[in-house]
Amino acid sequence: MDERFGQTGASLPAGTRVLIVEDQPFVAFAATDMIEVLGGIVTEVASSVEEGLQACARRDFDVALLDIDLDGRSSAPIAEALAAAGKPFLLTTGFDGRRIAGFETVPLLVKPYIQSQLGRGLAALLG
Repeated sequence: MDERFGQTGASLPAGTRVLIVEDQPFVAFAATDMIEVLGGIVTEVASSVEEGLQACARRDFDVALLDIDLDGRSSAPIAEALAAAGKPFLLTTGFDGRRIAGFETVPLLVKPYIQSQLGRGLAALLG
């Protein structure tokens, strides 16, 4: 876990729209549940690089949750699209210390994360 997120919870501004890019259905389901409890709305769950890029092009979200590895492929093209669109995002990974080259300063959550970590991470990006 990125130390900036601490252990206390946070809520999201009401109606915050979140894009989830995650290839593991259980993790995506859990993240969706956490976001809804925090007051956010999941606009879409994308599970591949192609789906993630299509979702980025629609820009119908305020913030994104982006898994670094999507079924063995780097999500770097999605990170680049998010950055180009000016959309804040939080990286997630199941591999401690793994990053996307060029995006080392983007906040990172190591899976498994808990609701308070996710909430504080997203809230920090929005506020």
